[in-house]
Amino acid sequence: MDINNLAACVDAGWTLVGAALVFFMQAGFAMVETGFTRAKNAGNIIMKNLMDFSLGTPIFWILGFGIMFGTASPFFGGFDFFTDGAVGAGHDWTTLIFQTVFCATAATIVSGSMAERTKFSAYCAYSMVISAVIYPVSGHWIWGGGWLAEMGFHDFAGSTAVHMVGGVAALVGASILGPRIGKYTKDGKARAIPGHSLTLGALGCFILWFCWFGFNGGSTVALSGDGAEVASRVFVTTNLAAAVATVTVMIITWVRYKKPDVSMTLNGSLAGLVAITAGCDVVTPAGSAIIGICAGFAVVFGIEFVDQKLKIDDPVGAVGVHCINGALGTILTGLFAYYDGAEVNPIGALYGGGFHFFGIQVLGVAAVIAWVAVAMTIVFLIIKHTMGLRVSREEELMGLDKPEHGLASAYADFMSIPQVLGTKAGEAAAKEAVPVPLNQAIPVSRISTEGSSSGIHKVSIVGKQSRIEALKEAMEEIGVTGMTVTNVAGFGQQKGAAEYYRGAKVEATLLPKIKAEVIVTAVPVETVVEAAKKALYTGHIGDGKIFIYDVVDVVKVRTGETGYDALQD
Repeated sequence: MDINNLAACVDAGWTLVGAALVFFMQAGFAMVETGFTRAKNAGNIIMKNLMDFSLGTPIFWILGFGIMFGTASPFFGGFDFFTDGAVGAGHDWTTLIFQTVFCATAATIVSGSMAERTKFSAYCAYSMVISAVIYPVSGHWIWGGGWLAEMGFHDFAGSTAVHMVGGVAALVGASILGPRIGKYTKDGKARAIPGHSLTLGALGCFILWFCWFGFNGGSTVALSGDGAEVASRVFVTTNLAAAVATVTVMIITWVRYKKPDVSMTLNGSLAGLVAITAGCDVVTPAGSAIIGICAGFAVVFGIEFVDQKLKIDDPVGAVGVHCINGALGTILTGLFAYYDGAEVNPIGALYGGGFHFFGIQVLGVAAVIAWVAVAMTIVFLIIKHTMGLRVSREEELMGLDKPEHGLASAYADFMSIPQVLGTKAGEAAAKEAVPVPLNQAIPVSRISTEGSSSGIHKVSIVGKQSRIEALKEAMEEIGVTGMTVTNVAGFGQQKGAAEYYRGAKVEATLLPKIKAEVIVTAVPVETVVEAAKKALYTGHIGDGKIFIYDVVDVVKVRTGETGYDALQD
């Protein structure tokens, strides 16, 4: 093997390792999105992250690669179905797989912003459109020899081409989709909806940080010649920007919130990685540190602006991380560009290079934002008015795991006790499909305490978890100001419900329920019961039960007040 063949093998091997690391970013995104959202949607989010890659891979092979790397025009590459002309015409198999995993990254970013209320079928549809057309068209402009590339636009590994494309699509999608139920109060104030596992979110962040060395470093697509030196510098600038952004966000949140915010700091790590991606090959370590500081400020105030001012519900902060910092990092490259490969070439405005290159960077960002925003608005509106974009209110409150995928919970070991010995429970559960009268669906039992005449009652309400928001609203409307809610498990006459896992029946004898308890004296107990029945009722056995108890007395610990007075504000 001669030296040229050896160099080619080394370069291909390096690029393939980079491709494998970029693929593993799917696991990182899946963990971040799952951890930053509620447990009742965990299975749905995992499925979406699996399918955007699995659907995007053949779609990009069939259509997207030709649009991105064809030579038909500076604005549209052309059609090369099944990449028949790609290999041997300036591209090879290494290019195909490397670009495939980048395409999947752009598509998966959208999942987090639209989590917890998007139809799975709709997600599959718009994810395929992103992989087939949206990403390849702007990718052609930047990496496929299109008009931006001809002007000298620089986006080394995809701050704009990948992350901002996904971030803009996420912004448009979340805006059209609307916020999750309960995210904003009637006067528009944002409510926090914490994710269920910071541990998973942190795991995802570390996976993404690790894989970013392949995302940025692998984008050299070579180790021969000057490739090794450039790749080493890319590793340094990538890591430094991420670390500085993380520290910056920790300090900002410590000052603003009086405590260092964990989830926002994790977002800060990702923001630094996104921002440095455009110029990681051309900036100095000092330049990358400054970019990291800028990214830290941008992600904190960007997420707050999107959430509190624009009223766009973004559960994982994808818009702040990918859209805002994708644009910021690309523009800052116009200020801090100092190298050209292994050579010093200070074309950045802050090094005396003038503002011509900076202007090209701004133009490129604006053009890609315009393309993605307009195209994705059309895509989302078509989906919304045809197959539907959002799940029903009932499905959203229940969580998407159950209605979309038939999962009782992605954490089944913690939610119910499976029973596989016999089928009577499953047969009894079939009765649930038959609508029944209100009094049969939600029976009421009164338990009296002999001699009690306090006029105080405890109403204990057991119902489906999916009805908790409706129940809370119903209690607020009738003036009930206090409620204790507990997650419980149990069964009534239906003896559990039959579920299926991998095609086999699993009979859960203990079903997850909520138990809400209210103590009332000023509000008539009959009013509470009727409001609760109305909120819980779906027409099926298992809607719940209501128990009414006489309460002897109530004591408010802080003031020592008793009886009626103890229940007042």
